[in-house]
Amino acid sequence: MTEDITKQKHMKFKEIAAYSLGLFGFQAIVGLLNSYQAEFDGSILGGYSGMAIDVGIVGVLILIAKIVSAVFDPIVGNMIDRSKSKRGKFKSMILYSLLPLLVMTAIVFLPLDFKGNNILCYVWIFVTYLIWSLAMTMGDVPSQGIASVLTPNPTERTNVVSISNTFKQIGFSACVVIVPIVCLIIPGGSQVFGFEGETDTPMIGTEYLGTAILTAVLGCALFALIPMLNKERVPYVAGEKTTFKDMVAALKNNKPFMLVIVSYFLGFGRQMAMGIQVQAATVLLGSQNLVAVLGIVTAIGSMISMALCPLLIKKLNEKNAYLLLSIYGFAASIFSFIIGHFWFQNPENMVLTVLFYASLFLIGLQFGAVTLMPMIMTADCVDYYEYETGKRMEGAAYSILTLTIKVCLALGTAVGLIFVQQSGYYSSLSAGTFTTQTKDIIFFAYTALPGILALLSIFPIFKYDLVGKKKETITAALAQRRTNK
Repeated sequence: MTEDITKQKHMKFKEIAAYSLGLFGFQAIVGLLNSYQAEFDGSILGGYSGMAIDVGIVGVLILIAKIVSAVFDPIVGNMIDRSKSKRGKFKSMILYSLLPLLVMTAIVFLPLDFKGNNILCYVWIFVTYLIWSLAMTMGDVPSQGIASVLTPNPTERTNVVSISNTFKQIGFSACVVIVPIVCLIIPGGSQVFGFEGETDTPMIGTEYLGTAILTAVLGCALFALIPMLNKERVPYVAGEKTTFKDMVAALKNNKPFMLVIVSYFLGFGRQMAMGIQVQAATVLLGSQNLVAVLGIVTAIGSMISMALCPLLIKKLNEKNAYLLLSIYGFAASIFSFIIGHFWFQNPENMVLTVLFYASLFLIGLQFGAVTLMPMIMTADCVDYYEYETGKRMEGAAYSILTLTIKVCLALGTAVGLIFVQQSGYYSSLSAGTFTTQTKDIIFFAYTALPGILALLSIFPIFKYDLVGKKKETITAALAQRRTNK
């Protein structure tokens, strides 16, 4: 009986597809704000109102909003652990998130005129992003946490997480294709956000509002597939009361999980590239509408990385796979920065051009470490906590993980935007030309710095030990307990 529970396949194809497409839709919304909100704020809200919006300040406001909203993550996690819904504790919370997420995504991209009032504009940016972050948390925590209860088979769980996170990564990058297409369709929507050549037409930003509505509607429709078609198979105590003290203890007393979280924080720079991808495309390729080129080249490598992760885990285990991908990521990032530096000086050199794009592809091969491995490790840490204490506390664990991901994403974006601001990007954008120094600074933030921080993230993982025989023992013991109950 134990063998059957831990080895057999439980999930049907439609469930795997629903979970994967659901994460795709949700991350399409998250990716839109992560990649385009700062550029929208600086070019549309600032340009329309005749103001000079500092994107460095915008990045800091986004970071502060994330930190302020951080208190909501454990609240959502607590609500999940205490849920008595017949739909399932994760699925019900996803359903509650759909409407606020749809509405707030559109509101963030409203092209309002603040009549030159910078303070009012900054307040609007902060408040709307804060509320959007709260709505996003309602969907993010349960959509990540449900992975731990979809199947009691850890191998099947690893495969499902790998497949779904590949779709998640594609969804996160989808905006780099959707936005340029909408910009080209809407009159005056290309190149400089509301301007088509020389015109007196104000920056109305309709291309962004239209894209936001389209992405929100389609994204939420796909996200709804998760509660509609998936099942929560791993048993738990419905309505179990969990205090915030318990949640802190769950982190403090779960050493492997603590190591995963610390490692993620140390490697926050790996999130930096997506936060400044639009500006990088403008500087490196000459147009923000070519951001899809940067995104697709890196995304292909990232998808291959996540597809290979289950094989790496099978051969090396989770710990060694993470270490390998992170060290490789450091080497690939430094190599890409060096190639880019010389390419900026000799853009007509075909060899350097090929090497430049090849290096971006090579960078993408590391992203299984930051996208996939924390999800798998956290699920294992939930099992470990249940093995030690009898409590699963998926809500608590995944609320902490999603909080970590969001703060690191905002921190990476903020640091990246500070580099953009200090590089002279916006003054150069007005002049229509970028110096080699500006390109080097932005490309350093896009490649080398994330690589350095990726290397730094490996040190906590050296002590992570939920692998091999220990993991097998925990899985078998939990299966036996559930069988006895």
